[in-house]
Amino acid sequence: MGGTAEGTIVVLGGAGGVGRVAVEALTHIDDVAHVVVADLSRRAAAEVVADLGSEKLEPAAVDVSDPASLAAVLEGAQVVLNCVGPFYRFGPPTLEAALRAGVGYVDICDDLDATQALLGMDDAAREAGVTALIGMGNSPGLANIFVRLCADELLDEVRTADICHIHGGEPSEGAAVLKHRIHAMVNDIPLFIDGEFISVRQLDPSGAEHVREIDFAGVGTYPAYPYPHPETITLPATFPTLERATNLGVVYPLSYFDMTRDLVRAGMSLEEPIDVGGVEVAPIDVMVALLQHERPRLLEEDRVVGPGGCLRVDVGGIKDGEQHNYICSLTSAGSGAGEGTGIPAALGAALHLRGSLGEHPGVHPPEALVPVGEVLDLAGVVVGAMDLGGAGSSGIPLTVEHTGPDGSRENIPMTFG
Repeated sequence: MGGTAEGTIVVLGGAGGVGRVAVEALTHIDDVAHVVVADLSRRAAAEVVADLGSEKLEPAAVDVSDPASLAAVLEGAQVVLNCVGPFYRFGPPTLEAALRAGVGYVDICDDLDATQALLGMDDAAREAGVTALIGMGNSPGLANIFVRLCADELLDEVRTADICHIHGGEPSEGAAVLKHRIHAMVNDIPLFIDGEFISVRQLDPSGAEHVREIDFAGVGTYPAYPYPHPETITLPATFPTLERATNLGVVYPLSYFDMTRDLVRAGMSLEEPIDVGGVEVAPIDVMVALLQHERPRLLEEDRVVGPGGCLRVDVGGIKDGEQHNYICSLTSAGSGAGEGTGIPAALGAALHLRGSLGEHPGVHPPEALVPVGEVLDLAGVVVGAMDLGGAGSSGIPLTVEHTGPDGSRENIPMTFG
């Protein structure tokens, strides 16, 4: 474990759905002493500080689209945690600001194209002497760490990694979340199959071939669709023995997810404004507003009460010359995407501040940098302190099911925290 943390963590988007959770999580980590809650609205940031009531917290205003504003809020900080999306717009410029300031960087980027752009800044980060940990959320984030867990502790060679995720029932969904989901439906999705990359689209026949019915622990069985999350490009680069890497996801209730898909098919994802009675309107903005308007009705009709979700990571490989398969399931009862993403992000920022990520200037995905035991131990502490419920004997609601060469199944005890 790293030493005692000293210095300041700046949380960009600290008053947002994910950022606020990350800020709260950081207040429960004893060796994090100072957190700047930075948001476009200083009033919103101040409300977070007042609500959480921690002396560690300080509010600040920041406009991440303004380089001067970013530079000002990063001055004197040791680590910046970027929770401002969409990352295909705000990811690279914010990392550039961190490099100029010489500040360690962590984000929750789950956009494929933004991840590729961030990885393309590896040389610049090395030259600046800055370590950047990208995609430290749920998927990507914990998903990558579970693959690393299996690789380090359970297998001699990792051959397959199939990541599946579901969430739903959150009190609300912001425009950035919805636009990210729409983005996933209209862009190419890389899957790593039989040692080669293929490209599919979620709404095309190419994507339909890879839809799977998934039993999500604590949630139920749902169809999961190809998603352009970046694990499919980072895992093969990290694990040379990997032959397959896929990422599938869905949101419940299905009526809400299907409405989104139908609106995309109808052309409502267009970002270029069109004339509507003399007013220039972007169809995607109408689509987002309609989904936000209809969502409460759909939740009520499907009797969805409260948030929940599950991250499932199926990892297969070789141990002592034989095939073994593991299913890592992290179930979140009573918490949704905010907690599932914000807590891992806070853990990554805290480990960065501690020095637990080591001296590795450059841009890295979680599986290449994060110490598995330490991050899961810390997760157990934070989940317990936040009283999220659903935690098992491990301190976090993680189960690992093993299927051996003979087809026998058993649960593997994991103790963290």
